[in-house]
Order: sequence, then C-alpha cells, then structure tokens
Amino acid sequence: MTIDLHTHSNVSDGTDTPAELVRNARSAGLNTVALTDHDTFDGLDEAVAEGERIGIQVIRGMELSCGTDRESVHLLMYGGNEHDPALQSEMAKVREGRSNRLRPVLAKLAELGYPLTEESVLAQVGDSPSVGRPHIADALIAAGYVKDRTEAFDRFLADGGPAHVERYTIDLPHGIDLVNGAGGVPIIAHPWGRGREHVLPPDYLEQLVRDHDLAGFEVDHQDHDPQTRVELRALAGRLGVLATGSSDYHGTGKTDHDLGVNTTAPEVLAEIIRRIG
Repeated sequence: MTIDLHTHSNVSDGTDTPAELVRNARSAGLNTVALTDHDTFDGLDEAVAEGERIGIQVIRGMELSCGTDRESVHLLMYGGNEHDPALQSEMAKVREGRSNRLRPVLAKLAELGYPLTEESVLAQVGDSPSVGRPHIADALIAAGYVKDRTEAFDRFLADGGPAHVERYTIDLPHGIDLVNGAGGVPIIAHPWGRGREHVLPPDYLEQLVRDHDLAGFEVDHQDHDPQTRVELRALAGRLGVLATGSSDYHGTGKTDHDLGVNTTAPEVLAEIIRRIG
C-alpha cells in the first residue's frame, strides 16, 4: 500500500477540488489518501464518493489550527464525530478569526507598498469557508508582487512577518482534547518543520502524550531534513506513539509537495483505523 495522510483541496487552501485531488492521488500511485483541509470537513463527502467510484481509500480528516504561547501549531484529526458541538464551536471561532484579519493584513501590505483589494483576495478563495493567508498570498502572486506562496510568506505573511496579524487559535492541549473528545485520532503536523523544534521540544511532546493522549506526529514531511526525521522517529519510538509521513499536498499552491512524496507505513494506518473504530 502507498499511503498519504495529509492533503488539501480548494475547500481550504489547495487548488484541486476534492474529487480532482482523489483522482490525482490514484494517478500518483496511491492506494490511500486522507483529505485534511484546514478547520473544515466540507470537502470530505465529495472526496469519499470519488474514492469509492475509482477504487481508492479516502480517510476522513481535518487540520485544526492550534497554537502555543510561542507560535502556531497544526493538529491533524483522523476520523471521529465531525458534528461534535465542542469541536465545531472552536472551528467556527478559528474560521471567523481568519476572515476577520483580512482587512488588517491588507492595511499592513498597503503600508509596505504592496496594495491589494479585498476583492482581489476573495477571488482566490474558491470553495473555502474562510479567507486564509494562502489566499492573500495568491492575490500577491496575481498582482505580480511575488512569484509563489513561499516568497509571499517569507517576505510578508509568516508568523512575525511585517504583514502578519494575530488571530484566534486553539490552545494545543485543548485542541488535542477536542479531537479525542470527538473520537478522532490527533497527530501533530510537521512538528519540527523549518527549525521549529523550540516550539515543540521533546519534553513538551512527551507531556502532550502523557497528559492529553496525543497519538503521534508527522515524521516524514518535506519541512523535515533527514536528521530531523531520524530524531523524530527515535522520539516517537521512545514515546510509543505513531509516526506518520505525508506530502502536505496543495496542488499548484505549494511546490515540492507532490502527492506521495512522503508516505505512511501500512501498519501505522491500520492502527489509526483501529482507533477510529
């Protein structure tokens, strides 16, 4: 089996429709793909239906926007009750916070000499239920200010960047509790990506496993260099948690994250499915 457990459609910040994503996953040689759009389950029914039609397993998932007192952290959820009231309430707050910061971000960009209209950003949103930084990045690309999303984030939109505006995020331990409370499997996405080990050091990850039943974290991800992967895999083994691998595919919205570029072992998927029940 070839398994990719972290992908995005145009229901959040990818460029493929959910059905297109599933078809592209099969073309890439995958047997199993998880759709994990940001703070929404809206594309899952379409993805699952397409998977059943063409014969590829689709895992229902979501990527929840969480954070610590230092920086944002993304938490993957697999399975569980998508209608859980507590989870849905927090997801709605996240989406509202994301949309409400559009005007402040545009004001900062204008001050920096890169004006955009709200309409130019909204034109990039597609089927997403909220407006996110990737959509602002796409508007910057369309205006000719940057060449791709990576440059947009590096120059303007990243946490702490000159056009960054804080928004509501769920405290990470609470986010893990929400996912567990809804019967899902919580996995931290790219925990040490781009030198972010200081945000989630080993002792803190151990605390999350011990006190909040964190199920595991991504190890094989494009934002992790080979040494980081070795260290994270060893840590997962020591803590007795799941180590996943995935592409974090966004279609044309993110370079070097092709479907199947990193994969999850079949026995890890089997354990996730067992826990989903």
